[in-house]
Amino acid sequence: MPPTSPSYSVQAARAALAARLREIRLDAGITKRELAARCGWSEAKSSRIENARTAPSDDDLRAWCHACGADDQAASLVAANRQADSMYVQWKRLQRTGLKQLQTANLSLFERTRHFKVYCSNVVPGFLQTPGYATALLRAIATFRGLSDDVADAVTARMNRSRILHENGRTFAIVLEETVLRYRLGDAGVMAGQLGSLLSAMDLPSVSLGIIPAAAERSMWAIESFTAFDDRRVDHEPLSASVKITAPDEVDQYLKAFGALHQHAVYGADARALILRAIEALH
Repeated sequence: MPPTSPSYSVQAARAALAARLREIRLDAGITKRELAARCGWSEAKSSRIENARTAPSDDDLRAWCHACGADDQAASLVAANRQADSMYVQWKRLQRTGLKQLQTANLSLFERTRHFKVYCSNVVPGFLQTPGYATALLRAIATFRGLSDDVADAVTARMNRSRILHENGRTFAIVLEETVLRYRLGDAGVMAGQLGSLLSAMDLPSVSLGIIPAAAERSMWAIESFTAFDDRRVDHEPLSASVKITAPDEVDQYLKAFGALHQHAVYGADARALILRAIEALH
């Protein structure tokens, strides 16, 4: 785990785990030096773990608890450690088995979510992508990261996941920056098909699609793309990692940002006009 995570949630989880380890050591009445000797590592390692500068392994946690006579606490510490790990996961770890698996990894989350809030500043969100657009995007990702070519299978999985748009009982509040309409992924034909598909998506009763005009005067700046699931969890995807946010105060910040971005967006005929202009600009 890098010392400066893009998410406060990760830092807070690491700090809480380190504080528990310090309490266990103090309750045992031993110094960091003595703990290090019992565990067979350096005193510096004890300090790094206790100050949340180094993420401990599961074996480190078990050794720490054993050295302090607190074996009964090891299991809960290991679980907390793995939860912190899941908040920030590098793409190279997630994508090591290819792109198809990623399309199905969160399927249960998508299926149990009833209300989606999606903001995109760089690409069309996955469940609104056409096969051509998804192919261009996923192929670019595979090339950039040097992944094996399972793009066709990944696109099929992504299209299958998109069926939730047509299932009853869900709402999708989506806000796009106008620049998303102009960034070309694939050739002009692919982009025309994608933009036309956005026009069709606006007719779906479950979808509210807003677009923030590039020339809009705004109080909320463009930020990283993110998805909120039932206002309880937020996922966002910087270049190097996938970040999952569940801390209520931090989720609230994203929901507040979404509300502000929603206020800047145009809907209905005005949004359609922006999409039509982007289509015209392809020719």
